[in-house]
Amino acid sequence: MPFPFINSLISWFLKKRKHQVELFLKYPVDVQNELLFKLLKTAKNTEIGERYNFSGITSYSDFAATLPIQKYESIEPYIERCRKGEQNIFWPSQIRWFAKSSGTTNAKSKFIPVSDEAIENCHMKAGKDMLCLYINNNENTQLFIGKGLRLGGSSAIYEDNNSYFGDLSAIIIENMPFWADFSSAPKQEVALMTEWETKMEAIIEETIHENITSLVGVPSWMLVLLHRVLEKTGKNNILEVWPNLEVYFHGGVNFNPYREQYEKLIPSKDFKYYETYNASEGFFAIQDKNNSEELLLMLDYGIFYEFIPMHSYRGENSVAIPLEKVEKDVNYAVVITSNGGLWRYLIGDTVKFTATNPYRIKITGRTKHHINVFGEELIIENAEEALKVACNKTNSCIRDYTVGPIFMEENSKGGHEWVIEFKKAPESISFFTELLDNSLKACNSDYEAKRYNNMTLAMPKINLAREGLFYDWLKEKGKLGGQHKVPRLSNSRDFVEELLRLE
Repeated sequence: MPFPFINSLISWFLKKRKHQVELFLKYPVDVQNELLFKLLKTAKNTEIGERYNFSGITSYSDFAATLPIQKYESIEPYIERCRKGEQNIFWPSQIRWFAKSSGTTNAKSKFIPVSDEAIENCHMKAGKDMLCLYINNNENTQLFIGKGLRLGGSSAIYEDNNSYFGDLSAIIIENMPFWADFSSAPKQEVALMTEWETKMEAIIEETIHENITSLVGVPSWMLVLLHRVLEKTGKNNILEVWPNLEVYFHGGVNFNPYREQYEKLIPSKDFKYYETYNASEGFFAIQDKNNSEELLLMLDYGIFYEFIPMHSYRGENSVAIPLEKVEKDVNYAVVITSNGGLWRYLIGDTVKFTATNPYRIKITGRTKHHINVFGEELIIENAEEALKVACNKTNSCIRDYTVGPIFMEENSKGGHEWVIEFKKAPESISFFTELLDNSLKACNSDYEAKRYNNMTLAMPKINLAREGLFYDWLKEKGKLGGQHKVPRLSNSRDFVEELLRLE
C-alpha cells in the first residue's frame, strides 16, 4: 500500500521534468525542427528512408516536397509485412507492438505500429508529464497516498507471428513501470480482462474498498462504472465511496456533455478535471492549468507536427504547414511524423489553436466526422456548443447522440436527423429543436445560410432514443469499453438507421 513518503518522493521526481517542458515552451520551433531531423537520421537506412532518400533531406521544404501525406490505407501493406515479422521497413528498431484501433465503430481494424521508443518517450513520458503538470499546479496534492483507478480497453494482448496487438491501453499497462503499477488499481490481470461487463464487476469488487485518489479513463465509460459503483455500494455519491478522490484525468471524447453528470456524482468544488489528448498514434497534448479547456501541445515526445487548414483539406492531396505557420481559431487536420515509424500520417483529428505562445489547442472533431452534404460544414464543435445551449435553456441533459443527413428527394428538402438519448429529457422536444437550430445558426454561418427560409435545409428532426440504445448498439458491435465511442456526425445515414432499427 502506498505511504506518505512515496507521495513526496514521486512528486520530487516528476517536478524535475518541468524544466524540460519549459525548454520547448521557450523554443518550440527549434525543438520541433531538431526533432524532425533526428527522426530522419534515425530512419535513413530503413526501406522507407532509402526510398525517399532521407539522407538528402536538408530542410522542412525538402521533407514536405519529398514525402507524401498518407492515410492508413496507403501504409497498410507495410504494416502487414511488419506484423508478419519483417523489420526495418519504416523504423529501424524492432516493432513488436501494434495498437488495434477501429477509429470509430467501423468493423475494419487498424493496426498502428508502436515502437519501444514510442512507448517510452511518448506514452510513458506523457503519463509522467500528466502527473507532473498536475502536481506543479496543486502543491498540496495527496495523489500518491492512495491509488489511481484506471479504466482501459476491454481487449487483452494477442500474439501473432511474434508480434503483439491489442488496445493501446492494454499495451501501456503491459509496459508500465513498477511504481506506476504499484500505485494503480485494478491489478493488471483485471485491467486486461477481455469481456467488458465481467471486467466492470471485477473492477468494482477490487476497488470499492481501496483508497482511490484519482480516476483515469474515457468519460462515457467511466460514467457507466461510477453509476454501477453507486448501485453496488448504495451510496449517494462517489465521495462517500472514495473520500480522498481529488482528480479525474480524462480524454477520448468531448467532456462538456458529461460535465454536469460528473459534478453531481462528485459533489466537490475542489475536485479537479484534467484533460489529455492521446490516441493509438501517439500522445499529443495535456491540460497544463487548473480549470482550463485548453491543452498544451507537447513538442518533445518524438512527434513532428504538421497541419492542414480544413478549408483547403483534400485528404492525401492536401498541402500542410509546419507548427510555426499556424494561426489561432482556424480548424486544422493534424498530420504527424513519429518515432513509431509514421511518416506524414493523417491521424483523422481536427484541432484549433487557442494560443501560439505557448501552443495550446482545443480538439474540434474528426476529418471524417462532419456533415457537409449541403455545404453546411457542420463540425462536432458546432453540434456540441448548440446542444449545450439547448440543454441549459430547457434544463435537460444528454447521455449520447449521433447525427446524419436527410437527403433531398423530388418533393422534399434536405436536413439533419438526430438520434438523442437523454438522461433528462426536455419538457418540449419542439422547443428544444428550435433552440438547437438557432444555436447552430449562431455558431455556423454556412449552416445559417443553408437554413435561410428553409431553402436548402429543413428544420432538424430529433428522434428520442430509449434508455440504453447506444450502449446496446455498441454491445452488438463488440465495441464496449476503452476508446470505443459513438460517431457524432456522419455524411451517411448508416449510423442513424442502425440505431433506429434497434429502437
